[in-house]
Amino acid sequence: MSRIGVDVGGTFTDLVAVDDAGALRIVKTPTTPSNQAEGVMTALAGFDLAAVATLVHGTTATTNAFLERKIAKVGLITTRGFRDVLELGRRTRPNPYGMTGTFEPLIERPYRLEVHERVSADGEVLLALDPAEVRERALALRSAGCEAIVIHFLHAYANPAHELLAEAAVRAVWPNRFVTTGHKVLSEYREYERGCTAAVNAAVQPVLDRYVTKLVGRLRDGGYHHELLIVQGNGGTLPADMVVEDAVKTVMSGPAAGVIAAAWTARHAGIGNVITYDMGGTSSDVALVLDGMPTVSAELELDYGMPVHVPMVDVNTLGAGGGSIARIDEAGLLRVGPESAGADPGPIAYGRGGEAPTITDANLVLGRLPADRLTAVEHPVSLADIEAVMAASIGEPLGLSAAAAAAAILRVANDKMAAAIRMTSVARGHDPRDFALLALGGAGPLHATALARELGIPRVVVPPRPGVTNALGCLVADARHDFVRTVNRSLQTLELTELRAVALEHLAEGRAALARETTPIEGETLRIAADMQFRGQTHLIRVELPATEILAGSLPLEALQQRFAEAYHARFAVRLPEIGAMLVNLVSTLIGHRPTLSPEALIAADDRAPTVDGAEIGRRDVWFAGGFRRTPVYDRTRLPLDATFAGPAIVEQLDATTVVEPDDRVAVDRLGNLVIQVGS
Repeated sequence: MSRIGVDVGGTFTDLVAVDDAGALRIVKTPTTPSNQAEGVMTALAGFDLAAVATLVHGTTATTNAFLERKIAKVGLITTRGFRDVLELGRRTRPNPYGMTGTFEPLIERPYRLEVHERVSADGEVLLALDPAEVRERALALRSAGCEAIVIHFLHAYANPAHELLAEAAVRAVWPNRFVTTGHKVLSEYREYERGCTAAVNAAVQPVLDRYVTKLVGRLRDGGYHHELLIVQGNGGTLPADMVVEDAVKTVMSGPAAGVIAAAWTARHAGIGNVITYDMGGTSSDVALVLDGMPTVSAELELDYGMPVHVPMVDVNTLGAGGGSIARIDEAGLLRVGPESAGADPGPIAYGRGGEAPTITDANLVLGRLPADRLTAVEHPVSLADIEAVMAASIGEPLGLSAAAAAAAILRVANDKMAAAIRMTSVARGHDPRDFALLALGGAGPLHATALARELGIPRVVVPPRPGVTNALGCLVADARHDFVRTVNRSLQTLELTELRAVALEHLAEGRAALARETTPIEGETLRIAADMQFRGQTHLIRVELPATEILAGSLPLEALQQRFAEAYHARFAVRLPEIGAMLVNLVSTLIGHRPTLSPEALIAADDRAPTVDGAEIGRRDVWFAGGFRRTPVYDRTRLPLDATFAGPAIVEQLDATTVVEPDDRVAVDRLGNLVIQVGS
């Protein structure tokens, strides 16, 4: 029986399968943007689906639908006087200069309807809800052609009774199951953030449902009869028949899977803190792993002014991938991305009609990629033809040769990527020099050593299968359920029994959710945290709490205050002992551990040469700072596990190519990771 992880990226759909004997199989096929299910089924074509025990899928279906606004028509029923909350927002600006910004609410004003009801912030019912009025509003939205509906009342986090009553009234007349009740998605104060999160959930629900229904049907026809598991943005998995209820949690599914795999790799390699750098064909994703755990945030902004406050792996994404297009702008400056050639037509080198030079084409011109061994090339394009396009479109306007133009493209792209890493690390109080850089994706190892040198990062780690990391993340992801409840009490008035009651309720909900799954669970871990702030402040800091002491009601409030003070000092290097602390939200995470994968399964020992020289497959001219150098090229599958060698070097494998700069030193560890010590 095989276990399979399959992830849909912007350019490739990647698959990693492992059988009971530990044998590994990897498949890469072009992504089919118009219907991602086609690419998934193409990747699965060589498998007997009846012999597959577990299939885990990372998807960008909801993310793409939202960013491209190919979403469902949504209606809203809300508290009288608050229909415009989703449009007023926080009045932030997209740019630091200028007082205006463009903002398109997900739900247009004619489809935002009000009802008479009111609950206080303390949960007291001030004005009772009339279900008949709710049914009338629902019928009006149904007649207006709305496909999904949101019920969002002002203080439902404090008392959800009215939302539950309205949900029952709506479901009695609504033609489908796409009814989103705000407090079930996010039981947290701040009506704008809660309303936006619920609106995103409703907008992508029908999109995800159609995709999942189609894919599950294709899998059933092929003989697969177990649960299809979908990766959530928090890095956990949910069965397909449950995931549509919380469709918003699948936003950032693919990038989250990559970070989960990176954290798994770092733990097995004995590295606690890493910066993950995942560069694919369309974009690059950067994230932090601290003490072996990915950082998770509940303050993601999908688009300008569009917060989604559900826990997600904290990933910084920028439009710089292998397919990012280079161009000269109106001012005569070289720009790289965010426009991408994507999977179709792709870079010029793919031979599918691409005409604009990309980062991939630049790496080819500079000898960093093998011109004769690229993946997914349909009609080979000669290196001379690529150089001609590079010279004409980039070189001539800048007065550069084709090679110099390609080098300029890489420099501009690397500067953008380095800035993203600084935003993820330095801007959050972390020194990149205290981390290792974990290079992921098909293109990440091409640029990692140059980025590490730029940022002062001393070590780069390239895992055995960097080009299929997201698919690997699908295989090693656990089940995960997150819960949040607003408490909003000062520590002076807070009772430990309150925290214990909320935590126990979260634990019961999580266990009930795990019980609905049929895929085996081999144990559970409960993690509890608190969102805290000093009284009078706006922004929150998440503080990890000992779950056993919270459940036992034995954590002294003085210890809670101290934990917050230390977290605040670590973030801002300031202590404010004279100001009282507030516990705003209690956050619980229940992780159900699934059968894991042995890291030794990722490396094949049969083909390894006895020496480094035995792994060399040739030499070619490769550009580094200062010009071209004759450089050895190694087959990674043949490098012995105890290998050490110095740069410059190129290390090639099926799913990625690693560039080792001059003065760098490489060691292959016991798990097959390339550990590169960056030169001065």
